[in-house]
Amino acid sequence: MTLFEKIIAKELPSTVLYEDERCICIKDVAPQAKVHALLIPKLAIPSLNDLTQDHQNLIAHMMLQIPKIASDLGLSETGYRVVNNIGQHGGQSVPHLHFHILGGEQLSGNFA
Repeated sequence: MTLFEKIIAKELPSTVLYEDERCICIKDVAPQAKVHALLIPKLAIPSLNDLTQDHQNLIAHMMLQIPKIASDLGLSETGYRVVNNIGQHGGQSVPHLHFHILGGEQLSGNFA
């Protein structure tokens, strides 16, 4: 069972910022920005590489929640970054799909 599965099962404490029947958004315990949240599907999917057509409604749902969560966190006006790490070389530390929502300050690096 991954760290995120334990958080979803309420076996580990977390600061929940948003939750519904499909996903949960928590405050990152090792923030990389002033505001750093993690949006995690409740369905255990190891990474973006493991998505199938069966996951399209879940992923669409999650993508639609990101702007709402960002707004709740006060990030909409100044902007924010959404990041997904895939695999070891991509920096994925937990083998459970999740999206980082970062902001609250000027972020370094321009990936345009």
